[in-house]
Amino acid sequence: MKRIGIADTTFARVDMARAATRALQARGTGFRIVRRTVPGIKDLPVACRQLFVEDGVDLCLALGMPGRAEYDRTCAHEASLGLLFTGVLEAKPIVECFVFESEADDPRTLETLARRRAEEHALNAYALLFRPQELARHGGEGLRQGFPDAGPVRRAR
Repeated sequence: MKRIGIADTTFARVDMARAATRALQARGTGFRIVRRTVPGIKDLPVACRQLFVEDGVDLCLALGMPGRAEYDRTCAHEASLGLLFTGVLEAKPIVECFVFESEADDPRTLETLARRRAEEHALNAYALLFRPQELARHGGEGLRQGFPDAGPVRRAR
């Protein structure tokens, strides 16, 4: 049985872990979800490392919602670097899913974006573990999480 780790924060304004968990449970079986919630986005790399080392997960989904300030963007970048380092150190994937508060001015739109992006990243995580060929079939299609897909670049003929 595979183990999927979900690391999320109390700083986020939407329970993205709940959305991701629902999406995973609707996709299939053969896995167990282990969740760790930390205060802020810069705590996510350690939470993912703990999920790998202490909980034996095969993959982590790191969920966060940086605020609007420039400082928050900097913190998100630092967290991202920590997540990259952790994934390389463990030689296991970490699917990073951040939703910046500045991506939507309307609270309802922001909530929808956060839930949708968390769900779509969760499905990508599932595919990484169980159906990597599914991801390969979609290579180069310009798929986006949370927003409409961009589609592939078409050359003018």
